[in-house]
Amino acid sequence: MNLILFEPAELATPLPRSDPRAAHLLGVLRREEGGTFDAGVINGPRGQGTLVRIGPDTLTLRFVWGAAPSAPDPLTLLIGLPRPQTARDILREATSLGVAALHFFRTDKGEPSYARSTLWSSGEWRRQLILGAEQAFATQLPAVTHGLSLAESIASLSPGASRVALDNYESPQPLSAIDAQPPVILAFGAERGWSAAERDLLRAQGFDFAHLGPRVLRSETAVIAALAVVRAKLGLL
Repeated sequence: MNLILFEPAELATPLPRSDPRAAHLLGVLRREEGGTFDAGVINGPRGQGTLVRIGPDTLTLRFVWGAAPSAPDPLTLLIGLPRPQTARDILREATSLGVAALHFFRTDKGEPSYARSTLWSSGEWRRQLILGAEQAFATQLPAVTHGLSLAESIASLSPGASRVALDNYESPQPLSAIDAQPPVILAFGAERGWSAAERDLLRAQGFDFAHLGPRVLRSETAVIAALAVVRAKLGLL
């Protein structure tokens, strides 16, 4: 981890040595008493932490914080609920690249059991966001919803954004040709693709269709590739 993140409520209490962050400080960063490290508050500022004391059961830490983080990048993803491992990859990598929100919706062609995965019920999904933010030396986590229908997810979006749906089969132009202005909403179907009804709904809700070329990509690869294209077009690289 390039940045060690803490919940606001954790800042005033010692860090248990059983915590993976303590193991990272001692075993990977090899910090001793008085050593410093890069730290951040989740959805708050970055700063410097100091390892004040190494106790038998806990680490005592002290922090000095910098400025508040800037606004999140104006990118929102709608993603058909994929298999849990794919969802983990998307949660982590999309957070690393920088997005404001991730909405995982139920799809016509998707597997219904994906919505009942322990990834969502145990709260593990949030841990994947934290891992992505720590990798990117960032503190902000995107907003996340899961389990709504496509129609419900679209209804929750703010108006006025550029809307683009990625589709290998019924897209007239590449994503690089879309004249998108921020904020931008990117929609990705189920791993088995969009249904005809979903395509009709997206068109009715103002989505343009675009593709990433002739190759059929895995969902996690398509998300990363599309984000890279749009971020470059918006000057966010």
